[in-house]
Amino acid sequence: MDINDIARRAGVSRATVSRYLNDGYVSKEKRELIGRIIEETGYVPSHQAQTLRTGKTKLIGVVIPKINSHSVGRMVAGITSMLAAHGYQVLLATTDNDESREVEYLSIFSERNQVDGIILIATVFTPAHRQAVDALSVPIVVLGQQFKDMSCVYHDDYHALYDIASVCLAKARKPVYIGVREGDVAAGMMRRTAFADACADAGIEVGPDAIETGEFTADSGYLCAERLLAAHPDLDTIVCANDDMAFGALTCLREYGRCVPDDVQVTGVGDGSLASISYPALTTVHFFYRTSGEEAARMLVSLLEEGEKVSKQLLMGYEIMVRASTR
Repeated sequence: MDINDIARRAGVSRATVSRYLNDGYVSKEKRELIGRIIEETGYVPSHQAQTLRTGKTKLIGVVIPKINSHSVGRMVAGITSMLAAHGYQVLLATTDNDESREVEYLSIFSERNQVDGIILIATVFTPAHRQAVDALSVPIVVLGQQFKDMSCVYHDDYHALYDIASVCLAKARKPVYIGVREGDVAAGMMRRTAFADACADAGIEVGPDAIETGEFTADSGYLCAERLLAAHPDLDTIVCANDDMAFGALTCLREYGRCVPDDVQVTGVGDGSLASISYPALTTVHFFYRTSGEEAARMLVSLLEEGEKVSKQLLMGYEIMVRASTR
């Protein structure tokens, strides 16, 4: 069964069926007839044929740093729902936080018109990334980092971390911080800078040994908290760069006999599904991850279908969720 068979059964031209399949103008009577025949026969248009005819694949490449991340999962859910509403499907590539694989996927997706556009959930952006982006033949939107010369959707990492640190610094004397590498500008550098600034504005001096750098995992949070306890037995507040690290810190404090929040306050970032049911419930930042994914997809669709050339930057908001892990 092909488009010619549908045309013969409907008694119309091949061009009329083609217009129907591509949402062109077809009279109401013929549209209903063609639709009924397609439903009866179970005809599915050839994706390859459509690509050859239109030059469009209706596929979007989405590059993510890891699959087992609550925040990334919410972003991808937003991306896929918005793209599906506009008739696009997703090719998902996960890099396991390997910078070279990100660059590789950018090049692969751009080759031979495999996708119509790309969404990159970015953690770092190296000269190799810049070279790969400049060589792209399709539009790209970056999600999670701010770039003034590229279309992007990003979170207010600095002010979010500053505000949540300020919540607990009002009742703190010895705060410490667990963060991630500063190559990740948003989650690494911006959040760490915000913590230092919040402490300075609160009149609290924090030395380099009060800051530990790890990975976005509970295990890493546990180990960082253990090292900080050894260096600062009198610490009374642990501000963490994400919820998973905060969960690790909570476990460490519990095993070392520290009560949260009476002895030590703990905060996170992300407001994942476990934040409100952990013990104690975690004070954290709620970022609108799913909405940010929807907005990134909407921005890319606008680039593809409306031919916009000017890059746009969209800053997302946040909420501070004060719960039982702070005083």
